[in-house]
Amino acid sequence: MRKALIVGVDEYKSESIRNLTGCVADAQSVCDVLARHHDGTLNFQCDLRVAKNHHSPLSRRDLRERVKRFFDEDAEAGLFYFAGHGLIESTGGYLQASDAETASDGLALSDLLHWVNQSPIRHKLVILDCCHSGAMAAPADTPDVAKLGKNVTVLTASTERQPAAENQGSGLFTGLMVEALKGAAANITGEVSPASVYAFIDQSLSAFQQRPMFKSNVQQFISLRNTQPKISLSDLHRITEFFPAKDDEHALDPSYEKDPSPEHLKADYKGKDPVKVEIFTILQRYNRLNLLVPIGEDDMYFAAMNSTSCRLTPLGQHYWRLVKQKLV
Repeated sequence: MRKALIVGVDEYKSESIRNLTGCVADAQSVCDVLARHHDGTLNFQCDLRVAKNHHSPLSRRDLRERVKRFFDEDAEAGLFYFAGHGLIESTGGYLQASDAETASDGLALSDLLHWVNQSPIRHKLVILDCCHSGAMAAPADTPDVAKLGKNVTVLTASTERQPAAENQGSGLFTGLMVEALKGAAANITGEVSPASVYAFIDQSLSAFQQRPMFKSNVQQFISLRNTQPKISLSDLHRITEFFPAKDDEHALDPSYEKDPSPEHLKADYKGKDPVKVEIFTILQRYNRLNLLVPIGEDDMYFAAMNSTSCRLTPLGQHYWRLVKQKLV
């Protein structure tokens, strides 16, 4: 079982803490994208809790109880997401519920870290889109040292000293994360990992914007979501058929091309070979995914028509090894 507790807080009762406008919508968008894989199959079973207005506040007590209970109960994977106010003081960082008056009224990140580290859940993920969220897993007395238990990953919108920006009514961080989960951070088989989400967000923000934080103590990443594969597994598995060794070249000739232009026909061209045409279609897919390149030509078509060859790129050799070792 994979489960997610998703919290968004727009409503704050205290006049000293301003209301927010995009956290509930952000929580809903995270819930929507995590609930199902691209093909519609169940992904995370989501518990969505939002404080949209004064009719639906979220108290500190409720927040603490929900989070503690969430990490107390076993699961294969557990993901906690929070969007709202985050504050920091000398004792550490806090997630602010609707009834917060001061920083220490919130859920202490030190308590959250303790519950996460002690949780029986096999894979634990904490994602925070709030100001000063980088303080997660960084004790106040040793802020430069992350203390994460086994199989814990933390992804935050900013460092412990930074605010978290909004963009067109949505958290800048969450907007990028949802885009990543929808496929922008997927590998060629369609899997989106926590590390690839972070890499996508990191590359999308300049040095002058908030800096996301990524902290992890895992032996193996899980896939957060499966998106549309860029190539079918059946086609990818044939890479070792076309290239028996990773450094091999695959020789081409005009019979690989199903529809050659007359001006490029060679004198000895005897027509297309249906088997080779099928192989060439797959090789062209590899080329579009940067798994291979033609030799001596800029285009696979001309490599075939001029009887050259193609070879695997370093990325192609990486996937060749994965297929050879039955890891994909």
